[in-house]
Formats: sequence, C-alpha cells, structure tokens
Amino acid sequence: MSVPTIFLLAGEASGDRLGADLMMRLKAHGVEIDWRGVGGEGMAEQGLFSLFPMSDLSVMGLWDVLARLPLLFRRISQTVRYIERTNPDLVILVDSQEFARRVARRLRANRFRKPILLYVAPTVWVYAPERAKDYRPLFDEILAILPFEPKIMAELGGPKTTYVGHPAVRNRLNVSAATSADKSIVALFPGSRPGELRRHLPMFREVARKIHARRPDIAFVIPCLEASRVRIEQRVSDWGVPVTVTADRSRRNELLAASVAALVASGTATLELAVAGVPMIIVYVMDGPQARKRRQIGFSRSGLPNIILGEDAVPELLMEIPAPEKAFAALDGLISSPEEQLEQKRAFARVIGKMESSASNEESQNPEDRVLAYLSAHF
Repeated sequence: MSVPTIFLLAGEASGDRLGADLMMRLKAHGVEIDWRGVGGEGMAEQGLFSLFPMSDLSVMGLWDVLARLPLLFRRISQTVRYIERTNPDLVILVDSQEFARRVARRLRANRFRKPILLYVAPTVWVYAPERAKDYRPLFDEILAILPFEPKIMAELGGPKTTYVGHPAVRNRLNVSAATSADKSIVALFPGSRPGELRRHLPMFREVARKIHARRPDIAFVIPCLEASRVRIEQRVSDWGVPVTVTADRSRRNELLAASVAALVASGTATLELAVAGVPMIIVYVMDGPQARKRRQIGFSRSGLPNIILGEDAVPELLMEIPAPEKAFAALDGLISSPEEQLEQKRAFARVIGKMESSASNEESQNPEDRVLAYLSAHF
C-alpha cells in the first residue's frame, strides 16, 4: 500500500523546530508519511534526509542575502525541480518567507496543482500590507503561529489562514521553579544565522565581561544548534568569563531553569523564553537596509511577547550600531530588580493565556489536523 509523500522545507533553526514538531505529531497519530525536503537537526531526528544543507538558506539582512544570492537562486531552482520530479501529495514551506514565496511562485507558474501550505504567516501586516493579496494564488493555506494573524490576513485579502499555535506553548515546561535569588546564570541568545552571530557576539562578549566583573558569581550559557556549536565555542574562547555553549536540548532546559535573566536577539527565542518564564532584554543589531526599512515603516516592536500583547512588556534595544553599554545597563538593571523580573513573568503569563485562549477557539486547529485534512482530500 502506498503512503502519502510530503515535501517539507525549513530554512532556519526556528523553522526546523516547527517542522520537527509537525513530523513528531503526525507520527504520534500513527500516520505513515514519506518525508522529503530540507531541514536541520530536529527534522533529521524525525527521519528527514535533507536535499541540501539547511544552513544554505539561513540568512538575514540584505548584505547577507546578496553575498549568498547565486547559491540561493540555485537552491530555489533545485527545490522546484525536485518537487516537480517527485510530485509530492503536499508541499509545506516553513517560514523562510522570501525563499518560500519564490519557490511557490515558480511551482504555480509551472502549473503545479498540488496543495502548498505556508507554515508561519508573512509579516506583511508590518512592512507591506498590500502584498498580502499576492500570497493568495501561491498558497492554499497559511498556518499561523500568532493568534491575531488570521484576522489580519482576512482583512488584507490574503490566503486562508488558520491559527495553529506554537510548540513552545503546547509543549511548555516549567523551568522557573527556583527563586531569582537562587539563580546564577544569564542565558545568551545571539541568533542562529551567521550574520546575526557576526553582528551580535562581539557585543554580547562586552556585556558578559561587564556583568561578570560586577557579579563574579554569574556564569553564562549560549544554547545553540549542533551545527554551530564548535564555531561559537571558538568565538567565545577568549571572553574570559565562564560560558557554556550547549546544543543539548535537555541540558538547555536545566540551564534555563537556573537562569535569572537572558539577553536575546529578537526572534522566535523571545517567545520560547517567555513561555519558559525567563525575564529578558531583547536586542537586535540591524544592517543598513534593515535600519532604513525600520525608519521608513516606523514599527516600534520586534519581540514576539510585545507584539502578541501589543505593549512594551519587555525592553527592546534595536540598534544600527552595537551599543554594549546600553545592553549592559538594561541587563544589569533587570538582574538587580526582582520587581522587574516579576512584572515580566506576569506579562509572560498573559502571553501564554492569549495564545491558549486563541487555540481553544473553533477556528483554531492543530497543525497536524490541517495537514491530515489536505491528505484526506488529495491522497
């Protein structure tokens, strides 16, 4: 008896975690699937053999994209050719918005008629609301991880969008059992893409040194992917402070449980930290084009907890030039203030409450339910 084939592609660490969670949830339903596609460590653990390294797609910022543009165009063509040749029953493209949009556009132009899903809604509501309609002929459905996105996409004339929640909320662990007085670790999340590491690690080094000079009892941890662990270990070897670099997920949870605070580059990690109950300072060093776009658009929030709540619950420092003094002052102030830590944790409870209440609505579904619905209709 034949089994359905799904092409599943993720282009970065957060997408890999979403893809791996989806594969695991379908496996738990007893559904046998022939998985094809592109992914990282998490999806490989679930049985996916990647068509090419996921790291080829992990870029952020115009200069990083331009530097890798020939490779990205080759990977787009390779992906489209592979999908057309293997003709999977369903295509799911996770995040990596520009890559996903270009792949879907080529497939539709070549008359590929199987369903194509986009997992994680594009943030057109921030930078280009008029582009929402452009996604309609490309994707049969968008699976959104933020509760307000289905309503916004409907108002903008985008594709059908369903809120499916986020694994960080569905699978959350309570890592905040110890009091802040018992905690002696600061977690550092400089980002996962090479460009982010290049822009953030030097600033994080200066912040860590200043924190440790003032608080010698504090140690640091950098959770990361196995693929980048050795590179990061080499980059932090001269920091002169106690820092643990780990790609072990169980070890990561133990270290977060002992973390009094975190310094985190804006991204999915901000939501994961909020769910884990770890107070944080959000930073992001933009390249020139990113900074110009931000000035043009005028958006003020980039951290997911703040976006979900619609308020500045967590301090954000968006920088055109690294400002370690500002990051240090914000982080040191957070470590020094149990009241600020408690205020953030209360805000995190509201974030979880919003996401869970939206997940209980009739219009919300689990991601595996949407995938099974398409397989039932088309396989």
